[in-house]
Amino acid sequence: MRRTISLTGLKKDEKHLELENDMITIERFFELFLEELKINPNLTKYYKYNNNKSSFQFRKAYFIQRLQYIQSHIKDTNSLIWDCGCGFGTTAIFLALNGYKVAGNTLEFYYKEIPARLEYWSQYGDVSSFTPSYENAYEKKFEPHSLDYIIVQDTLHHLEPFQGILKIFKEVMKPEGKLIAIEENGNNIIIRANRYRTRRNNRIIEIFDERLNKKILFGNENIRSFDTWQKEFNKAGFELKDRSYIRLFLPFFFNGKNAEKIIAMEQRIWQKNYFLREYFFFGLNFIAELRQERNALTDSDK
Repeated sequence: MRRTISLTGLKKDEKHLELENDMITIERFFELFLEELKINPNLTKYYKYNNNKSSFQFRKAYFIQRLQYIQSHIKDTNSLIWDCGCGFGTTAIFLALNGYKVAGNTLEFYYKEIPARLEYWSQYGDVSSFTPSYENAYEKKFEPHSLDYIIVQDTLHHLEPFQGILKIFKEVMKPEGKLIAIEENGNNIIIRANRYRTRRNNRIIEIFDERLNKKILFGNENIRSFDTWQKEFNKAGFELKDRSYIRLFLPFFFNGKNAEKIIAMEQRIWQKNYFLREYFFFGLNFIAELRQERNALTDSDK
């Protein structure tokens, strides 16, 4: 049975030892993450949990559910994980604290913030198994068929040409490996209106990366619906499974006590109501696995 970890009043070495002896829970990780945001203002333009109390529970529920989805699909701490487009490294840090080996790549302004983050989190456990790099996903090198998991969190909609990255994923995943996708729901009418307002139909653009000194093809918030993702993945030899939707109710529905009830209600709704699921849920999660080809003839084929 997992016990509750309390770090109050512990010295640094005691904190480290305490977490080495047990997995850090998502709830505890989130508490420590909020403390980090207080001392690292460079993160708060992206992570706005401390900026607005009225939307805190709304934002927290989204964070928790997404991390829960990832954790629920990764079982073996001996697994090799690629956090493709790891951003500031939040998910990779959580996994490293729990004993997983994670290689992450990112671009732009995210990368320079990671060293300070690793220094902060090293107070609470060993984060050395997270190895970040500044790389384009299309140039990240792994041994063929070596990865147990690929995490793409808020990343798929940036990867272009898309069939090109799926070919790479297919080459580096083990036959029984899993890709864990955490995305926006491309059918959501509010998201679609906002994306059209900011980028019109310019779904794919070219950017110049000063550090890499080259132009990169980039998905300009090129979000898709589950059905569209499924068609793309199927063309590349993948099957999609374990679809789930999160975040329907807006911030004013939340108070300090009802988050769990709202989450439970949302989970019931998306499974029963096609219209709300497709057009009003904000978050979409799914698993992609390599399609297994039949190696032998069935009796009817002989």
